[in-house]
Formats: sequence, structure tokens, C-alpha cells
Amino acid sequence: MASESRNERPDRKGALAILARATAGELDAAWAALDDAPDLEVVRAPEFGLVMARGRIGGGGGAFNIGEVAVTRAVVRASTGEVGYGNVLGRDRARALLVARFDALWQSARHRRRVEESLLQPVARRAEAEDAALRGKAAATRVNFFTMVRGED
Repeated sequence: MASESRNERPDRKGALAILARATAGELDAAWAALDDAPDLEVVRAPEFGLVMARGRIGGGGGAFNIGEVAVTRAVVRASTGEVGYGNVLGRDRARALLVARFDALWQSARHRRRVEESLLQPVARRAEAEDAALRGKAAATRVNFFTMVRGED
């Protein structure tokens, strides 16, 4: 994420934020590369729901409801005791389940480094590059009204 240095290890909240931005392909590839994952029990099968999205005008105004967005959530428990949660925007059962699996693995000291190196760091770099490209597009359309010349002579 933009607030994290690439050299810092993310906390769980940061790890979940990165996992939620991972694509299905990135999650599938990382899961397929694992050879020593513990047994995972599905505690709550992936299910759809709606969440009210809130916003602020200009980032500082009063909060208001924008509307509802679809989310999918899942919960798994590893045989070693860690409980993983997966919450993703949209209706994607497989992706929510994979996020929950990787959350459980990330909590395990045995698997944390591998999850960070094989999934979290590449996803964070990709998301940061996408965000930078979007900021660049927005900056190209910015108008600075203080430098505009009036048409009067």
C-alpha cells in the first residue's frame, strides 16, 4: 500500500488490504505454488451480502451514503488454530475463500514470510503502480486557475 514502505512488514490489517486487492489469477497462482499448506476447515462458506458505502465531499465534508456495494465473505480455520477471514468486493466466492486461506497462512509464523514474498509484495507493487498511473492520468487533466490569464487588456 502507499503508506507502507516496501521494506516494512505489513500488519494484519495491511496484509488483508493487500489480499483484498489481489486478482483471482494472483491468488490461484500463489495457492498452486504452495506445497506445505496446513489443512483448512471452512467455518463459514463464501456468501454474498451488501455493505453501505459512505463518502465525504472533498475528503473533509460530512459523511453521506453513496449506495450499497456487493461483497463476498468467507472464514476458514487452519489445523494449527489460525482463523482466516476473506472479504472482497463483488460476488466472487473462490476469491473470498482464497483470501481467507492466505489470511490464515499469514498468521502462521511458518508460512508468513512465504505469503509475503510470493503474494503480498508482488500484489502491493502492482497495486501501487496502478494507483500511480491513475494519479498521473488525473494530474494531466488538472487545471490551475491561479495561472490562467484573463482575456482583458
